[in-house]
Amino acid sequence: MTRVLSCIQPTGEVHLGNYLGALRNWVSGQDRADAFHGIVDLHALTVVDSPGVIGDDTLRLAAMLFAVGLDPDRATVFVQSHVPEHSQLSWVMECTVSFGELSRMTQFKDKSARREQDFISAGLFTYPALQAADILLYDAEEVPVGDDQRQHIEITRDIALRFNHRFGETFVVPRAVTPPAGARVMDLQEPTSKMSKSATTLAGCILMTDTADMVAKKFKRAVTDSESLVVYDPEHKPGVSNLLEILSACTGEAPSDLAGRYEQYGPLKSDCGHAVIETLAPIQERYRELLDDRGELSRLLTIGADKARRVATTTLDRAYAAIGLLPPR
Repeated sequence: MTRVLSCIQPTGEVHLGNYLGALRNWVSGQDRADAFHGIVDLHALTVVDSPGVIGDDTLRLAAMLFAVGLDPDRATVFVQSHVPEHSQLSWVMECTVSFGELSRMTQFKDKSARREQDFISAGLFTYPALQAADILLYDAEEVPVGDDQRQHIEITRDIALRFNHRFGETFVVPRAVTPPAGARVMDLQEPTSKMSKSATTLAGCILMTDTADMVAKKFKRAVTDSESLVVYDPEHKPGVSNLLEILSACTGEAPSDLAGRYEQYGPLKSDCGHAVIETLAPIQERYRELLDDRGELSRLLTIGADKARRVATTTLDRAYAAIGLLPPR
């Protein structure tokens, strides 16, 4: 069975776009592959500098991942900092990648440019080394990524190949794969932009924890256009098409088929909001149960950490042995 690794940072709340576009595929994929899903809290240190924030966000994210359907018996769900081998292998990766390679990373240049007047963590620069450790620790064969992350997989491949050339075949060289197509969920107020928790306002973003009233209100105020024709045409009618995409993702019916049922935007908005509310209800119930039972949540994460460490320890030992580090007695 192919081993697949996907990770997510515990920064901010999970929204509908995350769920319909990615997390729902994680759930369906846990029976098709040997799936590892990491909550990469150490990566979040590059943007968080207040005490207590990352831990709380990590707990909430873990609760949401289990609530949407990830099963610790079918997938390995773990917290990055619970597996110390990530930090240990990260230093080996830093010593295997060059300064020039890191300096060419687009993400570092973009993020550091946006923070010119702020503190810029060295972790933003060495981030790809830790990410390479995340991937190589688990002998991941496939890493589903969007176009914005492909450069990180390429540098991971370069690091693995260089290490294998220097010290002998040690790491599985991963490949980036395009994840299964999820729903294309856009902002309800800016339908030409993807739904995002970093938007200037959350009026167009459906959070997975939004109440039914909040969801209904956001859909009622969703931007459409000055016409009244309901057709699926993402280029010319992005607002209406976004509603149809979301309704399609919740009902399983094609957007173009759904469009034929509506003559006005109002009923479409209402039905879309209702479908999302019904989709979120069981997830929110399980989410609340887990947050109210921290012992159970801790148990589930311990299962994942134990499974992850069994693999990670073997890989780290293999890397240390390949280098020829003196083993402890």
